[in-house]
Amino acid sequence: MTGAKNTLDVLTERGFVEQVTNREALHELLEKPATCYIGFDPTADSLHVGSLVPIMALVHMQRGGHRPIVLVGGGTGMVGDPSGRTEMRQLLTEEQIEHNLRALKDQLSRFLDFGEGKALILNNGEWLLDLKYIDFLRDIGRHFSVNRMLAAESYRVRLETGLNFIEFNYMLLQAYDFYHLAKTYGCLLQMGGNDQWGNIVAGIDLIRKKLHKEAFGITFPLLTTATGAKMGKTAAGAVWLSAQKTSPYDFFQYWVNVDDRDVERFLKLYTLLPVEEIEGVRRLEGEAVNAAKSVLAYEVTGMVHGEEAALEAYRAAGHVFGRREIPRDLLPSSGIPRDLSMEDGAVPTLFVERSRLEAGIPAYELFAEAGLCESRSAARRLIQQGGAYLNGKRVDRFDALVALESVQEGAVLLRAGKKKVTRVCVAP
Repeated sequence: MTGAKNTLDVLTERGFVEQVTNREALHELLEKPATCYIGFDPTADSLHVGSLVPIMALVHMQRGGHRPIVLVGGGTGMVGDPSGRTEMRQLLTEEQIEHNLRALKDQLSRFLDFGEGKALILNNGEWLLDLKYIDFLRDIGRHFSVNRMLAAESYRVRLETGLNFIEFNYMLLQAYDFYHLAKTYGCLLQMGGNDQWGNIVAGIDLIRKKLHKEAFGITFPLLTTATGAKMGKTAAGAVWLSAQKTSPYDFFQYWVNVDDRDVERFLKLYTLLPVEEIEGVRRLEGEAVNAAKSVLAYEVTGMVHGEEAALEAYRAAGHVFGRREIPRDLLPSSGIPRDLSMEDGAVPTLFVERSRLEAGIPAYELFAEAGLCESRSAARRLIQQGGAYLNGKRVDRFDALVALESVQEGAVLLRAGKKKVTRVCVAP
């Protein structure tokens, strides 16, 4: 790592660091390869945009020569973290947790290299579920002050609405995770959202008392957009990292539509583009800042869904809303195409009478008529198998009506599978 920028400096300049324990000593620790971890509770079979900050922090740690541990909470997921909540989380069954664990491992593998000697993905159920309660209280519980626990922000908020005993144990379990990882894997750095500060500090204290070592913590800011909305939330609900829950096209459009004031900050947090290139984005206006949004959308979509999906979403957006010129000197490290050839943009167009769209055309009829399927029965099968898209959104019923309200920027965009695209326009 000689000559490389210290990863703590990288995280700081890109906006990841909200709070940090003993910055100087942590900076020294990260001068050499170190091990760090972040925990993810398996409350669903996909992560969402709100999880991208911790994921990207682990990406930077691995790029800096360190070993990231992804800790999936197969044990703590059966308790539920009260942090950031005003009510108790729904308790999951072992079967639900196991299903979610497999899905999250596949998803996180897109971001991190889990090859031999690289990142690790662990399930804390492997050590938490076999703990003996009395032994745990005697060995671990005696190191915790109830007064200090109640002073933690995550507990103080819940005391107003009701905190049950199973949730009260969560801090001890997360601290034990940190202690176990420090003892077993030499992990001395835990990172997490700012609402995890109390839990992280509890783990640091436990490691100091049990192992007589100094451990460290970094928390990330709890992100909201410039408008005050929670990151990753839209009127339609959460923006998921799963293509089955949020299509790559809709995912791309989420980033294209961010507030102008958020573009520079999001480029630093959610892409790997050099900070030196991103710095100038704050001075952009009009079409230039819109082009920067396209770069942001392309980069994040490519990281989450792959370059092919990012390119397809970029082209589809160009077909629906018109091509966007991306200047060659704007964020030049990005792989976004600087121009789309006429061949790329030559999308077949089907013209239909306005009266038909006013009445609504069944989706399977329109896909067959547009030449995207050989017959209406083939169109039915395509839709039932989840391979048909209208304006980037999966068509969930073969007889769903495509109506005049579906027209966006003068056209309805139909897509069959990954490649075949047709525009449907109102006949002049």
